[in-house]
Amino acid sequence: MDDVRALLEALDDKPFLQGHLRGLLHILIGRRITKADGTVVSSGLTWRQLATLLKASKFNKDLVAELGADPDAIAPRDREKMWYLAIALARVDSLDAIEQADRLMPSLKQLGYSVGPSPTVGTSMPASPPTAPLKKKRK
Repeated sequence: MDDVRALLEALDDKPFLQGHLRGLLHILIGRRITKADGTVVSSGLTWRQLATLLKASKFNKDLVAELGADPDAIAPRDREKMWYLAIALARVDSLDAIEQADRLMPSLKQLGYSVGPSPTVGTSMPASPPTAPLKKKRK
C-alpha cells in the first residue's frame, strides 16, 4: 500500500491527469502496476482501499468535478466517502475508462511505472439473451 501511496503522491497535480481521472481509477482498481525494476506496486485495489488511500494521500479533490461530483459539498472529514462516490460515478469498467487508462500509460511509464493490460476486453458482438433452462419431461 505504501507503494501505491507513493504513486499517488507522484501523480498529484500532474497536468496530464486532468481529464483522465476515470482512467487512473480504472488502472488502480483493475490493472497490475509494477516499477521499472519489476517490483509489484499493485495487483488491483478494492474501492474501499482506493478511497482510503486517496483520502490519506490528500489527492487533488478537485479532479472529481470531471465525474460530476462536487468536492466542496462534502465535509473534509467525509473525504473517504467523497472518493468512494467518485469511484462509483467513474464507471471504471466502461470503454471510456479503458481508453483513458490506455492514454495515461505512456505518462506513467515516464514516471517509472509499468501498467498491465486491461482485464476487461470489449467485444463487438452483442451479448446473447439468457435462455431458460430446459425442463425434463416426467414419465
